[in-house]
Amino acid sequence: MPRKPRVEDAGLHHIINRGVARGDIFLKEKDFEEFLQNIQIAKDRYDFIVHSLCLMNNHYHLLLETKHDNLALIMRQINSKYAQYFNREYNRVGPLWQGRFKSWFVYSDEYLYILLRYIEQNPIKANITKSIGAYPWASSSLILGDDYLALFDKSLLFDKDLFLMLDKKLSDDDYESFDKFQKTTYKEENKKVVRLKQKSLDEHFANYLDLKERNQIIFEAIKDGYKQSEIARFLGMSSAGISYIVNTK
Repeated sequence: MPRKPRVEDAGLHHIINRGVARGDIFLKEKDFEEFLQNIQIAKDRYDFIVHSLCLMNNHYHLLLETKHDNLALIMRQINSKYAQYFNREYNRVGPLWQGRFKSWFVYSDEYLYILLRYIEQNPIKANITKSIGAYPWASSSLILGDDYLALFDKSLLFDKDLFLMLDKKLSDDDYESFDKFQKTTYKEENKKVVRLKQKSLDEHFANYLDLKERNQIIFEAIKDGYKQSEIARFLGMSSAGISYIVNTK
C-alpha cells in the first residue's frame, strides 16, 4: 500500500512516533530530558513553536506549529539524534523507531481543541495519573517548570477557556470526531492545504446499482473518514457484515 502523502506546509501538526515493536523509548529520567533537549536544539535551528507534548514510555505526541515547509527536517533532527543517544546510552544497535513518524495537519479549531485534550489526557487514559498537570512529562506540567519554560509557547495551552476544559474527559462522540479528523484527506490548492470536502453518506450511496458497486462505495466512505459502524447503521446492516466486506476485499 502506498504511503499517505505527508503535509509539509507551514501550520499546526500533530505528530506521533513509537518504539520499534512498541518497545519503550524512555527508560529513565535522563532519557526524557535528552528528548526535550533535542526538541529545543531543533527549535533553535528550524524556528517552530511547541504548543503541547506528552512523552509516554513507548511513544510520544507533539503539537508543533511550523513557520516553513520543513516538518520532515525538524522530525529527522529530533528522532535521529535521540536514536543515536539511546543506542549509545544502552549499548544497543538497530532502529529505535517503529517507522517513519506519523503526522496530521490540524485544519480547524474544533480539531485543535479535541487534540489538545487528547494529548494532555494520555497519562490519565493510561491510568498513570488522575489529573491534568500531574504527569511530569506532559506540557501541562512542564510549562510550569523553569527548566523548560523557553521550549513552549503557553498562549494556546493556557488559554483561559481551553485550560478549564483540559481535564474534561473525552466522550465517545469526542473520540469519534477525533478519529474522523485523523482520517481527513487533503489537497494542495493555490499553494495552500485544503481539506477535501467529506460527502454525506446519502451522497456516497445515492446511485449504486449492485452489491459489487455498493461494496466499493463502502471502501470510499471509509476513506472519507466514516466509521464502519456509521456505514452499517446507514445501510441497515450489521457491523459484522461491513467488517466482512472490508476484510475480504
